[in-house]
Amino acid sequence: MKLGLITDSVSHLPFEQALDLARTLGLSSVEVATGNWSESPHADLPVLVSSAQARVEFTGMIADRGLSLSALTANGNQLHPVSGPDQDRVVRDTISVASELGVPTVVLMSGLPGARGDAAPNWITTSWPPENLGVLDYQWNEVALPYWRGLAAFARDKGVRLAVEACGGQLVHNVSTLLRLIDAVGDDVVGANLDPSHLMWMGADIPAVIQALGSSIIHVHAKDIRTNKPVASRDGLLDTVPMGQAADRAWNYVTLGLGHPDGAAFWADFAYHLRSVGYDGTLNIEHEDTLVNSIEGVTRAASMLKQVVLVEAPDWQPASI
Repeated sequence: MKLGLITDSVSHLPFEQALDLARTLGLSSVEVATGNWSESPHADLPVLVSSAQARVEFTGMIADRGLSLSALTANGNQLHPVSGPDQDRVVRDTISVASELGVPTVVLMSGLPGARGDAAPNWITTSWPPENLGVLDYQWNEVALPYWRGLAAFARDKGVRLAVEACGGQLVHNVSTLLRLIDAVGDDVVGANLDPSHLMWMGADIPAVIQALGSSIIHVHAKDIRTNKPVASRDGLLDTVPMGQAADRAWNYVTLGLGHPDGAAFWADFAYHLRSVGYDGTLNIEHEDTLVNSIEGVTRAASMLKQVVLVEAPDWQPASI
């Protein structure tokens, strides 16, 4: 496995400085956002689409520092009932640029439609009242699956795989919904971007998640959460308090190692379970801790992961009889 940096983690830095940080920390790669929910501080997507020279300069800055580009990210809601077409355009342009650059993976979320006739997304979290199931049927069968079959065909033609990140507030938000999408669209082009933090706050057991997803995992984000027990004990884990009000939230994204009492032991177990299902790709550090300086957080995360990540390929052979 290799360690990388999602450059949006240090979005205040110019691209060159973000790359220098990754190199200084001994990381191997970077992942760069291209738009939608990201302000895309490190990539000008329209320019990358239109200019071969811009693409050469972009990858040259990365390669000159001994780094590789592991993925481009286009997280947004391409199934939004109103703004979906504009966000879909970013997704498709990102796939096209990835193809031109020889980048194997584009990270994105599933998107979330509304109910029929809605002008806003609608995240259904329970099967009751009964009309919820009708909304889900519409969202999956009339919106999401037709869209994703078309997007998968587009990505397949471009030679790019789509790593879908299960996340709250999205149609794909857990293992079962992620596998439903993969099974319906095709695992040759669609796989999982495992960001454990989103599944942690919903109460999932991460080793069980890894074992269930298995070879579907094609990309990984390293991001942690910390449960704020006084609030969670009172209100549960569904939370609409703004991210900047950490003390009032049931859970928060935190710097790697600060979210579990066992610290590095959790992430050592994480790396080992990934190895057990055959994953040997990149773990990309993502910093969204509102209480920790981003450079300090990324530095601490890199130091901790270096202690636990499995770098060399296994060389065990069964004993001859």
